[in-house]
Order: sequence, then C-alpha cells, then structure tokens
Amino acid sequence: DLHSFPTRRSSDLDLVFETLGKQILDNAWEGYHCCLFVYGQTGSGKSYSMVGYGANKGIVPISCEEIFKRISENKEPSLHYEVEVSMLEIYNEKVQDLLVPISNRPPSGLKIRESRALGVFVADLTEYPVSSYEEISNKMDEGYQNRTIGSTLMNNTSSRAHTIVTIEFKQIQTVGKTKSEKWSKINLVDLAGSERANSTGATGARLKEGCNINKSLLV
Repeated sequence: DLHSFPTRRSSDLDLVFETLGKQILDNAWEGYHCCLFVYGQTGSGKSYSMVGYGANKGIVPISCEEIFKRISENKEPSLHYEVEVSMLEIYNEKVQDLLVPISNRPPSGLKIRESRALGVFVADLTEYPVSSYEEISNKMDEGYQNRTIGSTLMNNTSSRAHTIVTIEFKQIQTVGKTKSEKWSKINLVDLAGSERANSTGATGARLKEGCNINKSLLV
C-alpha cells in the first residue's frame, strides 16, 4: 500500500523504491515476470509515487535507471542484455499505444490476444529497443505526454486512464555454440483514480470515464 508512505520529498520516493521497487528488479533479474501497481482515489499521489515530479523521481524512472546501472556493472564478456520498452493506456475500455501519435491510432483501440508461447499480449503494440537510461526516459516522457487526463474537483490533472509501462528484459549468455536466454517482463501500472462521482464532481463525459475506470478495475 503506497499510501502508507509519505510522498512529498525525493528521499521518500527513494524509500518507496527500496521497499517495493528493488524487490521487483531483483525478481526480474532471476527471470521472473513481475508487476507493481498503485491504486487509490484520484489525487492521492499514485502518479507521483510511480513517476515523480521534476527532480523527484518515482518508482518507474528509478527502476529504469537501476536496470542500466546493473547492466553497466556486468563483467562477463559472454553475457549481454537487451531491453525494450512499451507503454499503453486503457481509456473508456479501449487499449491505446501511448508511443504512437494519436492520429495514427485505430479508433477501436488495440486487440488483446492470447497464445501458448506469449500468454496474454496486446497485438500491434510497439516495443522500442533502448540501450540507456536516457533513451528509455525520453520514451516514457513521450508516452506520459500522450496520456488522457482531465479535471475533476479533486485533481486538476486527473489521469482518466490506466497506464502500463512494460519493460522487457533479456539476459543472453553465449558459451561456445550454446546460447541461453533469461527473459522477464516488468509491468509498472499506474491505475486511474478509483471514482466516487459525488466527490469528484463528475458529470457528462467525466462521469462516463469514471464509470469505465471503476468497471475496468473490477475485470
């Protein structure tokens, strides 16, 4: 529960990462798929905890920075790493790629598929290879600028969609002609604020968004 942590100073965000985010990265390094999400009322500090503000970095940028820090510390010439990032939002029950210009997005959204090899996945979601923290940070900035936001009585810039940052992380070991691969996905989920219509003053389009926010939280 991120609400048990104060979220107003950079040192507090470091505490959140050390308590929760570091364990996620440690599990990913062992080859496990991982997921961390924040949930709560709009305006309660979810996006601040996940993204941060200004110089105060949240869990997502700290995690990305830590990934490339660990990669840079690798001393084994037979081991190399591949990192890819993708971002999507779920808005009014539609899945949209945040790293694609709005004019190029399908009106009906992207389709969710399932296969034996990949499990559940989003078809046609773009995945960008990144080789540094700066590259992944730029992509995330691009994606967050494309989020759907709106004003409510409780939050002037309330996120009206669930946002998911996915980092695919591969560790590839080559010994002679033998190559082994350890693969993990890290899903960092910033849920839209859970809605009480009378508290947020939601009417019209805002009320419809709030109903869909709550509906998708139940799925």
